[in-house]
Amino acid sequence: MTPSTLTTISQITALSCSKCGNEYSHEALQRVSDCCSMPLLAQYDLEGGLSKDILNGREGTMWRYQEVLPLLDDKFRVSLGEGFTPMLSLKTLGEKYGFENLLLKDEGKNPTGSFKARGLSMAISKAYEKGVEQCIIPTAGNAGVAMAAYCAKAGLPAVVVMPRHTPKAFKDECYWYGAEVHLLDGLIHDCAAHVRHLNQHGEYLDVSTLKEPYRLEGKKTMGYEIAEQLHWTLPDVILYPAGGGTGLIGIWKALQEMKALGWLPENVKLPRMVAVQAQNCKPLVDTYLGLQDNAQQYNGLPTLANGLAVPRPLGEPLMLEVLEQSEGTVMAITEDEMVEGVRELAQKEGIFVAPEGAATWMAARKLLTQGWLQSHEQVLLLNTGNGQKYMENMEGRWTV
Repeated sequence: MTPSTLTTISQITALSCSKCGNEYSHEALQRVSDCCSMPLLAQYDLEGGLSKDILNGREGTMWRYQEVLPLLDDKFRVSLGEGFTPMLSLKTLGEKYGFENLLLKDEGKNPTGSFKARGLSMAISKAYEKGVEQCIIPTAGNAGVAMAAYCAKAGLPAVVVMPRHTPKAFKDECYWYGAEVHLLDGLIHDCAAHVRHLNQHGEYLDVSTLKEPYRLEGKKTMGYEIAEQLHWTLPDVILYPAGGGTGLIGIWKALQEMKALGWLPENVKLPRMVAVQAQNCKPLVDTYLGLQDNAQQYNGLPTLANGLAVPRPLGEPLMLEVLEQSEGTVMAITEDEMVEGVRELAQKEGIFVAPEGAATWMAARKLLTQGWLQSHEQVLLLNTGNGQKYMENMEGRWTV
């Protein structure tokens, strides 16, 4: 079945404020909630008897879940074939360290080389549907590349603001996609301040993490895929590299939706969620451990894992909620540990992951040693990007 023959039948009903629950129309162009200035969450009709049999024969992309995605008219779909990334068994490392069932979902196989393709495909599709004329984004790297690519596909001008220290590969891709690129000293929150300056008159749609409702909807398809690829069962634990946190929040949202749809067994136990951060930038870890009230004044440092250099995530309350509801935890990983993880996954499993993905592996090792993970549990790691983009960061460190 090709995209041109699909009929979009989204069952979206409203958007709701993630803090107070106030509802907003999904038919208007929305950003954050007017009531609380917090992320808006898409709501769907999940009680209408929708069977997972509708997936039979559908294309192997994230768009197979169209009923629980927000696009109303399929002619506005902006897609490069994102989604349905492989689920790989890590038998060699599992046997070495004592994991009986260790898996990795490789999001580096997405278009533009990262999981950001999911969120930006969805966000740009909705922007296109709503008549947006140009888009802007602050980015640590991969999100800017993805936005530039999907804007190019849609014929929309794109402005990307990224830290000057971002690896050259990310900058060059944005240039090749035709984006206007601004380089700044600092981290992503400094880029966000520059975006606000550039967009003070509101001529761009700012597709920053959780500042519009639809990147989250693209990211949540990872949760649907995990369940489908595991034949509608769930792992015991999911380890996710959390910078802005959209993927962590999105996967949990998907699990809740599938429960409501009846796509999961009635007695299913939802996985414990682990948010993995870089030791150089660990705002969520510090808040979770009670070292600060929140991350609003946190100052982080650059890290090999560019995507984890998010010192003041807007989605922190939602991430904390996921950790509480799932009985999960947090873990911070050092730069040297990330290098070790990249090397191990490459040399023992033949997978060249991003440092963010390596961080989840090193966190799993630590949590098993600490007894928080058990050998018999099914443990799923999320690798969020293609390691080749980080070669500049990793240069000279492969023997460390």
